[in-house]
Amino acid sequence: MARQARAWQRMLSGRRLDLLDPTPMDIEIEDIAHGLGFVARWNGQTRGDWPYSVAEHSLLVEEIFLRANPGIAVKWRLAALLHDAPEYVIGDMISPVKAAVGAAYGALDERLTAAVHLRFGLPAALPVAVKKQIKAADRISAWLEAVQIAGFSEAEANRLFGKPDPMLIRGLTIKLRPPVAVRADYVARFNTLLAGC
Repeated sequence: MARQARAWQRMLSGRRLDLLDPTPMDIEIEDIAHGLGFVARWNGQTRGDWPYSVAEHSLLVEEIFLRANPGIAVKWRLAALLHDAPEYVIGDMISPVKAAVGAAYGALDERLTAAVHLRFGLPAALPVAVKKQIKAADRISAWLEAVQIAGFSEAEANRLFGKPDPMLIRGLTIKLRPPVAVRADYVARFNTLLAGC
């Protein structure tokens, strides 16, 4: 009889997260912040002395999301901050790799997202309009990252991600910081948003 492959990961909090059947009770914000603080965007192919982390990206997406949707409910800002939370265990795959992997990656991401959302008082599936607004902020963040730290020209970034509204990116500069600093800021931002929900 073949032994079933292990599909769980032990977190630093001591939680054991089953990737195939994640439960909200096995998710802690400190684990998410720690993992995302050490996961590099762009497969690490960015300028600077530190990798540009998914945690830093998530902070930027939440800021852009708020700029694009002033007055939106705090719970949706929390959803924007958590939009890439599953990557704390499955990593950040660039879009071409996701396309090559196919539907299995998407299903895993959806299960983890639902568990994260339920853990922090959000609906398992976001309203379509909110999800689209977060995705729009995510694309603007990708444009900024591409141009400022990933070596893309503006013309190339415009083709791939769409040209952003200049008002939404005014004054935004990509930050490359040590993971410990980003992790602390991510947790602090999460706590501020959760308190406002």
